[in-house]
Amino acid sequence: MSHRFPIKDIARQSGLSTATVDRVLNGRANVSARSRARVAAAIAELEGQEQQLSARGRRLYFDVVVEAPERFSREIRLATEAVLPTIGPAVIHTRYSFRQIMSADDCVEILGQIARRGSHGVVLKARDLPQIIATVAELDSKGIPVVCVFTDLPNSPRRLYCGPNNYAAGQSAAYMIDKCLPGIPGPGATILTTLSQMAFHGEEQRRRGFLRVLQERRPDLRLVTLSAGAGLALETTELLRQRLAEPNLGRIVAVYSMGGANRAIIEQLSAFGHQPRAYIAHDLDAENRTLMRQGKITVVLQHDIASDMRNAFLSLLHANHILKATLPATQSRISMVTPFDASES
Repeated sequence: MSHRFPIKDIARQSGLSTATVDRVLNGRANVSARSRARVAAAIAELEGQEQQLSARGRRLYFDVVVEAPERFSREIRLATEAVLPTIGPAVIHTRYSFRQIMSADDCVEILGQIARRGSHGVVLKARDLPQIIATVAELDSKGIPVVCVFTDLPNSPRRLYCGPNNYAAGQSAAYMIDKCLPGIPGPGATILTTLSQMAFHGEEQRRRGFLRVLQERRPDLRLVTLSAGAGLALETTELLRQRLAEPNLGRIVAVYSMGGANRAIIEQLSAFGHQPRAYIAHDLDAENRTLMRQGKITVVLQHDIASDMRNAFLSLLHANHILKATLPATQSRISMVTPFDASES
């Protein structure tokens, strides 16, 4: 049984004699199972006490760097404020860098500033681009751990990814659309998929999972993809208006919105005479709640943002040698929310 505590401390903690503890630790005979269990429990308790003592009075500064529409950044901030009081044992201070549109150069500049001023860790939602991956590597080399949330940088030295299984989410969206469109909708039936940025690894994974299932289940349906609207209303409206004006587009019978701006998408579809029979979106923010209650969104794929942020902070505490145990799992489950679940809260 591995340990790093003096036998007398283990004996004091367990209430056993030093001779009994010595026999347990060295695997000798004539020791009861109960005594072995008490020694193991005492070591675990001493480890916990050591962890609390090592972190007592420590103040950690974590930076949260996010490219996302304001509506989602607001959800991240609310989730962070909810979980931080429940996380111990150190005192955590967060510094936010939120941008609705964050180019690779913007992100590199922000991360560079963090590197120069110092940080105990970075929670990052950014595009999967070479310049950003290189900067994450620089941060890691300087002892600043990075954890990705909601969208991953799998080829970077980030410590963990905390967020939903985006590939499975895309598969679920295709499954729901198939169930909402029984039979063959007719000639020219088209599925519209929208992404905020193709460079987000998470959205690309959603798209891959969606295509895999849709091609298996509904090869009769056409697919149109719109990207680069950043999940923002004005940008998405302009891009979608141009696409909907194209000849031979077909009849849009369903939408899978991976990146948001759903009110703008729905308004443009209506203006061009499209009435999708299924509309699958992500994230139960205030706008999507309203659209669901209005019957304009069929299902929202939701994950526990608070759980994702909590896991991100716990992993950074582990990287700072404050928590000893690693997280058993860092991917949150996807749930399907219907209009009946979209409460006013």
